Amino acid sequence: MSRRRAAVAVLPLALLVSACGGGDPAGTPDASPDTAAAVERTPSVTAEAEPVPDQAVLDRRLRDAAWKNDVAQARRLVRQGADVNAKDGTEPSAYLVATSEGYLDLLRLTLRHGAKVNDKDSWNGTGLIRAAERGHGLVVGELLRAGIDRDHVNRIGYQAIHEAIWLGEDTASYATTVRVLAAGGVALDEVSPSAGLTPLQMARERGYDGLERILEHVTTADLPAGQEAANAALLRAARAGDADGVAVALRAGADIETRDGNGRTALLLASTYDRVAVAEVLVALGASPDALDDRRDTPWLVTGVTGSVRMLEALLPANPDLTVRNRYGGLSPIPAGERGHVDYIRRVVQTDVDLDHVNDLGWTAMLEAIVLGNGNEDYQEIVRILLAAGADPSIADRDGVTPLQHAERRGYDAIAALLRG
Repeated sequence: MSRRRAAVAVLPLALLVSACGGGDPAGTPDASPDTAAAVERTPSVTAEAEPVPDQAVLDRRLRDAAWKNDVAQARRLVRQGADVNAKDGTEPSAYLVATSEGYLDLLRLTLRHGAKVNDKDSWNGTGLIRAAERGHGLVVGELLRAGIDRDHVNRIGYQAIHEAIWLGEDTASYATTVRVLAAGGVALDEVSPSAGLTPLQMARERGYDGLERILEHVTTADLPAGQEAANAALLRAARAGDADGVAVALRAGADIETRDGNGRTALLLASTYDRVAVAEVLVALGASPDALDDRRDTPWLVTGVTGSVRMLEALLPANPDLTVRNRYGGLSPIPAGERGHVDYIRRVVQTDVDLDHVNDLGWTAMLEAIVLGNGNEDYQEIVRILLAAGADPSIADRDGVTPLQHAERRGYDAIAALLRG
């Protein structure tokens, strides 16, 4: 049995969360109140409008959709009037389900539609406590930015930071969660009334060396004095990959969008040097993936140059603008195609990025993979992935030369065969 399961087995709060979060209530087909009943009009039969479900039915359906993380259905139900704050006895609201289960898009939907950010569960715990206990760092960051009470104590004596440690694990997701809580300004030295321990003492008691190091660093570091010093510390830490230092700088009041002499933000520096742990903290706290520097690079665009799939994944929750162009007028798949980043191409084609985009040089990602590649297996695989994803192989360069013609001229027989189909 894991430490986490052992902890859950003996603590009432964990039992409650398990009971609330583990079910998958049966869904109910969505009603269509705006659609006329499909009844053919005859002299004796008249079509009647389908009745609008009452509020209790709408609210129950919304909770069912929330447990399934069916955001599309939840969106429809909210438009029909379902209440994101509605509970049913011990059954949590759609908002609280989103926080406990880590459903970021669902959480954003509920926040846009009036979620009571400081609403409590049956144990008088906030969504922040629920999210921290589960290690949902992105949700924690979203809630902190929404203005939730950072240090609320539930009725069994835990704050969010306590639950992240006492009921958490010594893993990367909990490391991010603890850093986000620290960066967001939660109290780090409060003793839990029930456990009688501070967060740092909890980490030691649990034997969580990684979380202990984070808390020790954040609680003992000298905070930069003043905005300018905090901003400089943030940029240094981001470039160096010091995620704990990033948390310290943000805790001291650093501007998350501060820029260096080249217009690079902390997130752009993290992306450039592939500092994923840093990026995860910054994204959770709202850093922009679209901030352009003086070379027209953004955190998102740089992933196409580095080919880092882990960074791509870290940035996607920030909803990057996939249409922003680099200094060559290109989107991220184009430099990735040129550089032979197979895994990156395989992942980026699953987004909504335009695979047929033509840059200022007149090249698509497919053309760059052929014209600037060397025809080896990596470039063959890139062409294969692009074709399978629906990229258009007929788009020619400025001189009217197609990808097939370029491949034939260079003797890239395997690529030419792929293009011939």
